[in-house]
Amino acid sequence: MKRSLGILSFFFLGIFSHAQDEMTLKSQVRHAIDELVQFVAIPNDALDEADINRNISWLTRQFNDRGFNTTVLPTEGRPLFFAALPMEDGKPTVLLYMHFDGQSVDTSKWDQANPYKVVLKAPENGSFTEVSFDQLQDDINYDWRLFGRSTSDDKGPIVMFLNAIDLLRKENRSLPFNIKVILDGEEEKSSKPLPKAVKNYRDLLAADFLLINDGPVHASGLPTVVYGCRGITSLSITTYGPEFPQHSGHYGNYAPNPGFRLARLLAGMKDEEGRVTIPGFYQGISLDDASMKVLKSVPEDNRKINEYLGINTPDLVGQFYQESLQYPSLNVRGLGSAWIGEKARTIVPATATAEIDIRLVPESDGTRLKKLVRTYIEKQGYFVTDSIPTREERLQHPRIVTLNEGSVTDAFRTDLDNAYGNFIVKTLGDAFGQPVVQIRIMGGTVPIAPFVNELKIPAFIVPMVNPDNNQHSPNENLRIGQIEYGIKTFYSLLSSRM
Repeated sequence: MKRSLGILSFFFLGIFSHAQDEMTLKSQVRHAIDELVQFVAIPNDALDEADINRNISWLTRQFNDRGFNTTVLPTEGRPLFFAALPMEDGKPTVLLYMHFDGQSVDTSKWDQANPYKVVLKAPENGSFTEVSFDQLQDDINYDWRLFGRSTSDDKGPIVMFLNAIDLLRKENRSLPFNIKVILDGEEEKSSKPLPKAVKNYRDLLAADFLLINDGPVHASGLPTVVYGCRGITSLSITTYGPEFPQHSGHYGNYAPNPGFRLARLLAGMKDEEGRVTIPGFYQGISLDDASMKVLKSVPEDNRKINEYLGINTPDLVGQFYQESLQYPSLNVRGLGSAWIGEKARTIVPATATAEIDIRLVPESDGTRLKKLVRTYIEKQGYFVTDSIPTREERLQHPRIVTLNEGSVTDAFRTDLDNAYGNFIVKTLGDAFGQPVVQIRIMGGTVPIAPFVNELKIPAFIVPMVNPDNNQHSPNENLRIGQIEYGIKTFYSLLSSRM
């Protein structure tokens, strides 16, 4: 990756040759670092309303200073932040989506005292060593990293955008697009109010296409365009044994064990190769030759992916990684029953629970897939309820499952031959002098389907940050070279004509 990003920097300087020399670019990167440190210092826990409001105040100042008109859009949850440059007739309009909230932090897991106080680190012997910000001189080392919550997900891209606007304004560039920005304050808690909010504010949000700037570039470090993302829904499955945990010596051959019951249920949902066996789960999905060509063009190696994961053989839903992402997934994300490790007890547990997430593709409906799972469980002889069973139900039914369903976030996918998509790919290719990685659909979920469905516009994800950024995890970080990459990407896309 280091080599690819270096080449990208070299080629992109051509765009700026008439306007910005390398030192001007580095000066802008240096300014962006200071701005990001300031932004990250404002805690942004998606669960804390006061945090979100303080971040909105900071955003309002920064966007207003760049000439944007701003407003706060109330929703049934956290408010949305909206900004737009003055509109001009006859120009196509681009709407940019990013989010400013972050995952909660457990400070005990971080290698720094305060995850909201950015720490600068340099790579050393496969790890990172803290360095002083005083060492950030004019010749910035782009391999150094900024560690802190939301440096990469997703405050970094917001700051990159603001600094690209700075460069465009300094050069008095005439922009070929009207620019609107919508920033989400609860993306990390599923953006539940977003569909209704987009419907309510559809006239304000009207645009010709949508750019999402979230997530990492491809592992190769090449410019990346993603045409869609999977949706998600969830299920919680609980099986039951005795009403209370019982001595395994007294009742081990008599009281049904919920762990074994749950294990049998789960095992029956997939075959030995990892394919879901529930009838109809993959219904409606087919891949034509053009789609397969794009999937195979992504520069990946199954062997290297297996090595990274530490596995010998992957599940065979698809023959390679990108093909596998084109199907919905059924994933056990957590299991629990009684006590384990040093706390283990010689008991027959009372319950066993599996937490399931189902990643969706456009051809799959989350509500329908959850119904298929429910039907499968019922066919195994279980009485299915959505609450803790009563004593009467326990005595009446030999097998009981409590099934709790989560909300559905839909998937989206834009056609690979869309004119705006072709413009993005060509612009990035010309700007960086490198092939652009085109990903038909990414594995993760961004709550974009409401914009696509309500505004009837194509959407594209143009990621900015390094793949190994530890988003959602302790020691989240942003490689400084990605700040330059993001500024350049925004600069080229917003100043190029179709």
